[in-house]
Amino acid sequence: MKQFAMLLDRLSYTPSRTGKMTLMAAYFLSVPDPDRGYALAALTNEIQFALASRKIIQSLATRHVSADMFQISRDYVGDSAETLALIWPNKLEGEGPSLGEVFRQLSAVSRSDADELIAGWLDQLDATGRWALLKFVGGALRTGVSARLAKLAVAQAFGKNVDHIEQAWHGLNLPYTALFNWLEGRTDALPTQDGPVFRPLMLAHALEDRELELLEPQKYQVEWKWDGIRVQISSRANGFKMFSRTGDEINGSFPEITGSGFDATLDGELLIGRNGVVAPFQDLQQRLNRKTVSRKLLDQYPAFVRLYDVLDIGDEDLRGLPLLKRRQKLEDWFQQVKPSWADLSEIIVPASLSDLKDIWAASRAEAIEGMMLKRSDSGYVAGRPKGLWWKWKRAPLTADCVMLYAQRGSGKRSSYYSDFTFGAWDETKTPPELVPVGKAYSGFTDEELKKLDNFVRHNTTKTFGPVRQVRPALVLEVAFDAVQKSTRHKSGIAMRFPRISRIRWDKPAIEADTLQTIGALM
Repeated sequence: MKQFAMLLDRLSYTPSRTGKMTLMAAYFLSVPDPDRGYALAALTNEIQFALASRKIIQSLATRHVSADMFQISRDYVGDSAETLALIWPNKLEGEGPSLGEVFRQLSAVSRSDADELIAGWLDQLDATGRWALLKFVGGALRTGVSARLAKLAVAQAFGKNVDHIEQAWHGLNLPYTALFNWLEGRTDALPTQDGPVFRPLMLAHALEDRELELLEPQKYQVEWKWDGIRVQISSRANGFKMFSRTGDEINGSFPEITGSGFDATLDGELLIGRNGVVAPFQDLQQRLNRKTVSRKLLDQYPAFVRLYDVLDIGDEDLRGLPLLKRRQKLEDWFQQVKPSWADLSEIIVPASLSDLKDIWAASRAEAIEGMMLKRSDSGYVAGRPKGLWWKWKRAPLTADCVMLYAQRGSGKRSSYYSDFTFGAWDETKTPPELVPVGKAYSGFTDEELKKLDNFVRHNTTKTFGPVRQVRPALVLEVAFDAVQKSTRHKSGIAMRFPRISRIRWDKPAIEADTLQTIGALM
């Protein structure tokens, strides 16, 4: 546990991707089995205990402080696990458990006995160890490490290709002994799966103005960028699976996406709509993260996949082929199989760079998120290779809104008010009233954060637990991708990806935008 705690602590304070990989690689090389396997599972979010970790933390905390004091402390620290780790008395009674011991015992313990078991471990650890233990139990490490980065780190540590790990990943079992046997040369090959497997995705870079001006459109395959979620379809003779971009199987949430009679791995965008007409992302959110789906939801929010690439067909791996040839293979496959749950992404053929810009500029009027530009000669390369695929999102909408409420952030921002609720004027009221229209916690620099925090502290009018109501005097220019009707919000609208683009210290609140003006942008 001590080595795992040191790893998490250092990862939390290491901002660079390379630095995080170096730390993880050193850990995997120095820590023996099975602890490094359980650590890898935690870093890739593969460990889920059937325990209510939040309730356990609250129950343990009240052994030493009142519930109110714990809540106040938690609001300041910004994280429940870290708060309990800090207030728990230092006893250091023993060496502390190994990760393997924690996993084995928590997997078998009842909810009623979990408190005492965890309390005993907390007594054996220092503050950092207690924090790491609680993070391991809760399953939310929040160290800035993605599953992909953890797999890259373990591959780098042993000089292996991460693609081999990705392809075998869903056939591996905790604590990944077979994986580390292969990594250290004790076996010649990883276990293979006969059924559907997840292949590492190829990702795109955001297109900036400087890259745009250097583009030669005739060298690219241009498609619309749809506002759904990236998925991979893998079908084999003995199974059919749909994976999210992180490799999580999501068949249960979308039972209408199914198939048989073909052997292929396909890449595309999961969308909601009928007859090829795409519904807003808000409709897709009604279907995400559901273990079961009612007939009403299936009828009201039907899903389909817009296909744009193929990775393999049968025993033929197509990832080394240029995109143009893969596209032809995809079209031939589609004509043969004709899946009822899918269509093909449209190819756009601009006459020039100027024509491409004009088409892109019209994307908002068509309710499209933007464009994808993919080099026609590009192979399917896992990760985010520079210069091959670009995503060119439409220009954001903006509105001038008034800060109404503020709340402390978490982690590094736990000492600052960094989460801001903002509103617009409702002119149907007499006199006009400010109505909340959104919440944002990004878009500003560290220096601007300090100024915003200072404004909140000097302009608080009321407090509601961790939330402060502020004097409605500061105008924030908010950028957002879209605005949609919403029955869950008092204003009747919901912004998509709101972020603060400018702080309008110069603008009086009375000149902020109205609810009606923002609603007209739908």
